[in-house]
Amino acid sequence: MIKGKILVVDDNPNVCSAIEMLLQEEFEKIDIIHSPKNLLNRIEKEEFDTILLDMNFTSGQKNGNEGLFWLSKIIETNPSISVIMVTAYGDVELAVKALKLGAIDFVLKPWENEKLVATVLSAVKLSKSKKEITSLKDTERILRNELKKEPCLFIGKSPEFLKVMNLIRKVAATDANVLITGENGTGKELIARELHRLSHRYNQLMVTVDMGAVSETLFESELFGHTKGAFTDARDDRSGKFEAANNGTLFLDEIGNLPLPLQSKLLVAIQNRAVTRLGSNKSIPIDIRLISATNRNLNSMIIDGQFREDLFFRINTIHIEIPPLRQRIEDIPDLAGFFIKKYSSKYGKEGLSLTPNTIDKLITYQWPGNVRELQHTIEKAVILCDGKSLTPNDFLLKPISSETLYSIPETFEEMEKVMIIKAIDKNRGNLTAAAEQLGIARQTFYNKLKKYNIS
Repeated sequence: MIKGKILVVDDNPNVCSAIEMLLQEEFEKIDIIHSPKNLLNRIEKEEFDTILLDMNFTSGQKNGNEGLFWLSKIIETNPSISVIMVTAYGDVELAVKALKLGAIDFVLKPWENEKLVATVLSAVKLSKSKKEITSLKDTERILRNELKKEPCLFIGKSPEFLKVMNLIRKVAATDANVLITGENGTGKELIARELHRLSHRYNQLMVTVDMGAVSETLFESELFGHTKGAFTDARDDRSGKFEAANNGTLFLDEIGNLPLPLQSKLLVAIQNRAVTRLGSNKSIPIDIRLISATNRNLNSMIIDGQFREDLFFRINTIHIEIPPLRQRIEDIPDLAGFFIKKYSSKYGKEGLSLTPNTIDKLITYQWPGNVRELQHTIEKAVILCDGKSLTPNDFLLKPISSETLYSIPETFEEMEKVMIIKAIDKNRGNLTAAAEQLGIARQTFYNKLKKYNIS
C-alpha cells in the first residue's frame, strides 16, 4: 500500500464509491466530500497529497467553470497538492485551461481503472516531491545561516570549566530540555552546540533563534511558519524554525527577552510538541531537543510577573550555569594563546606571543564581557602591535581601584583581600612582583585571586 492521502470531490455518490473502492487497496487513505463548499477548510486542517476534483457541481452545468474556480482556490491555498480534474464531458480547450491553472492531469468518465490508478500514483509522487523541495529550500536557508557561525571553542582546565563540561557529557545523551544561564560573552551558544554535537541528534540540524531579535508581529511566522497569503508579504508557504529543527535541536537564545504575551504561545508549542502555521488550522507534529539560554535571572522575573513560571519549568529540566571568565582565571592564558594564534594568522603577523607581564595584566582584569571581550581585545592588540611580543601597553584595560571596591576591612579575609589588591596596584598588574612582595608562591597567589574573586 502506498503512503498517500487522496481526497475525492464529486457530487455523484456512485462515482465517489467507485473511486474509493478502486483506490483504497492502493493508497492508505481515501476521503470523500460531495460539495466543494467545505473543500478549503478541509485541506487547511488536513494534509492531502492528491485531489480528484469534479468539473461541474450544479445541475445542468457543463462548462467546467465551477471546477476551474475551485482548482484555482486549491492551488492558491496549498500549491503542493496535486489536482486531477474529473469530468464526463471531453473538451480539449477546457483541459488546457485546467492544466494552465495548475492541474496535473485530466480524467474522463468513464475511466480505465489501471490508467486512473497510475495517474493518481504519479500525482501522489509529484505532491511528495513538491513538499520535499519546499522543505529542503527552508532547511538549506537555515543551514546556510548556521554554517556561517564559528565552530565550537572549548579551552580550559579550571575546576569550574571542567565541572560544566562533565555536566554537558551527562546531559547530552538525553532529550531533556536544558536551560543555559550565564553572563554575556560566556559562550552559551557554544555550550548548546556541544550538547547537540554529543547527542543522538548530531546528524540533524541545530536551529538557532535569537528571541530578543524576533519582533512580536513576526514571532508566529518565524517560529511556527506561515501559509501563502497569511499576511501581506507571505508570497509562499514557509516552514518555521520549529519545523526546520524537526528531529534535531532547537536553540532559543535570550529567552528571557521574550515578551510575556508571546510566552504562552511558545509554551503551547512546547507542551503539545506541535505547531500550527500562521494562516492555517492544521497541526504539525514536531520532534525536537529544546535548549534555551539567557543572561537574565528568570526566578526574579517570575516574582516580578515578567516570566511565566510554567514556561520556566518546561525549559528548565536541566540547568547549566556558565561561570564568568573572572572565576576561571586559570583558563585565560590558554584562551589568550588561542586567540593570538588565530588573529596572528589572519592578519599576517605569525610568531606573536605574550610576555609574562602581559599575562599577569590579562589575569587581573575583570573581563565584564567575558570570553567575547577577551577575543575582541586580543584581535585589536594584534592589529595594532608593531613588535613580536604583545606587551601590557598593547592592552588598554581599565584598572581596578581598591579604594572603590573596599572600605575598611573587618575580618582577616577582607584584610588579606585588600592587601592583595594593593600589592597588584602597587606593582602595576605584575602578579609575580605582587606575590613576591606578599611573600607567597605564585600558584598560592593565583588561588587567592580565585578565592576572593579578584579580577
